Amino acid sequence: MKISHKEFSNKITILTNKLNNGYLNEVINDGLLLLKKVNQPILYNILSSAFQAKGDFENSIKIIEEGLKIDPHNIYFLNNIGLTYYKKNDLIKAEEYFNRAINIDPDFINVLNNLACIKTDLNLVDEAIELLQKSLSLNKNVLQTNYNLASIFQSIGNFEKSIEYFKQTLEINPRFTKADRNIALMSNYNKENKHFIEMKNKLSKLDLNNTELHELHFALGKAHEDVKNHNEAFNNFEKANDYKKKTTNYKIETDIKEFQEIKEKFANKLNIKKKFNKKKLIFILGMPRSGTSLIEQIISSHSDVYGGGELVYLTDIIFKIFSDKNIFFDTKNLENKSKILQDEYLKKICLIDNSDKCFTDKTPLNFKWIGFIINFFPNSKIIHCKRNSLDNCWSIFKNNFDGNLNFSNNLSDLGKYYKLYEDLMLFWKKKYPNQIYDLVYEDMTSDHENEIKKVLKFCNLPWDNNCLKHYENKKSIKTVSFLQARKPIYRSSVNSSEVYLEYLAKLKSILR
Repeated sequence: MKISHKEFSNKITILTNKLNNGYLNEVINDGLLLLKKVNQPILYNILSSAFQAKGDFENSIKIIEEGLKIDPHNIYFLNNIGLTYYKKNDLIKAEEYFNRAINIDPDFINVLNNLACIKTDLNLVDEAIELLQKSLSLNKNVLQTNYNLASIFQSIGNFEKSIEYFKQTLEINPRFTKADRNIALMSNYNKENKHFIEMKNKLSKLDLNNTELHELHFALGKAHEDVKNHNEAFNNFEKANDYKKKTTNYKIETDIKEFQEIKEKFANKLNIKKKFNKKKLIFILGMPRSGTSLIEQIISSHSDVYGGGELVYLTDIIFKIFSDKNIFFDTKNLENKSKILQDEYLKKICLIDNSDKCFTDKTPLNFKWIGFIINFFPNSKIIHCKRNSLDNCWSIFKNNFDGNLNFSNNLSDLGKYYKLYEDLMLFWKKKYPNQIYDLVYEDMTSDHENEIKKVLKFCNLPWDNNCLKHYENKKSIKTVSFLQARKPIYRSSVNSSEVYLEYLAKLKSILR
């Protein structure tokens, strides 16, 4: 049955609104029914975006491929399928489709921005900046372009330029409070600071949603902390986490079950023939905010080391290869799976660096995968960063993370998760007593030259004086520790939770 242009237009408006508000199943069901009646390009993009938002990347790709059969030169199709591959962490395929779109329309701003994201992930910072500046030359008022450029300058330590572009982002949309939070991280406030006053005014003048509020309260918490107003600082950090927790369905029981399953699966020796990895790997792991960024900055200052940064590859590949329906770790065909895991991981990191240098992966939560690392990357080095538990948890609580660290948004959840981490690390240390190096943050800050010598020795690396000047390292840092890791080592973060002890009694009791 045919439908009129007006009726179709109305249905597209409804589908778009549902997509923007997260009613993804309705979008998919209604969109597929409508596609049977009307074969219009916009439907392929809406459906692909809905599958993409659900994390169903296979169907997202499938629906756009159907559209590309009809119109292989549709730049919106090419951009959408490229974006899906990007979210799958398949950077080669993503770049292939983005380049196809650029060849058709060199001035397609969305693709220029997406290509810049790939270049950033591959640490090709100059190429990313060039793409984004071209995008700005076409239209200086695109929020995402300004935000991406600000983020890159932040990651390479050009804070003046970064703040300039974050402010431009806020000129375009004052409600985009993620920019406020990033400015706050690079600023040192006093009570008369203009940005501090502007942020406080936003609370009363703008009707902000939960996401906008949680970003703003993290920023205000940082500002109040700078002026030593610790009561207001804590209140804002708590509000920020409360708002963020409302947007997640996190339950600590899920992590309790996962940690238990990991221990059960590695309780006995895995009967596999070890295949030594050709590229030397150094995994730097531990809880977030335990010093992993600092340690990578130090080690990657060595002339024989390339700093890979925080990567999602290992987690993604483990779940892809070893999860089978409700089984977290399927032990069938371990020999073959071991080879696939190693080959896939090495293929991905070689896109970032294909030299003979040692390669660091400083993803903190890789501590969960130590058993996989030791068995499937047997000649790798593992550095476990440790820090005073209360300082560590407080530092996590007062920072916002873009990843899925949903345990961090409630002090009780955070304390319980920290205990799970401690228990799992005891398990790994008992099982692999000589293969994990414990690096204590407080020791590093009190005697850094001696600690650097010890950790380099563990990694079988010769002494390099550059490691003492890690703050001169130009490597981009994309974590919330971007500022601290660029400074000479200092001790002001030691016992940083002390001024908040009256608010942290419950957390402290859990951590005992």
